[in-house]
Amino acid sequence: MKFGPAKHFIALLLAASLLTGCLERGQPTMVDTSADDDAFCRANNVAAGSNDYVICRKNRDVQRGNASARTDRAQRNLAEQMLNNPTRP
Repeated sequence: MKFGPAKHFIALLLAASLLTGCLERGQPTMVDTSADDDAFCRANNVAAGSNDYVICRKNRDVQRGNASARTDRAQRNLAEQMLNNPTRP
């Protein structure tokens, strides 16, 4: 049974579908955290739209940015440490 070009086309489609995950570069997909932030700020008895609510949401955003920066910095430090101190058997 000969398939000819059809076999190669199917293999190409399978490989393309597996490689689509490699197309994402840089930042991962953004996660919608507005519901979590809203619930957190409302739990502190802050009315939506008030100055305290805006400050609470801004603080949550700053905390999330700081955590992301710490994670990125830790990853860079680990990569640099691994490059500068290779283990040789």
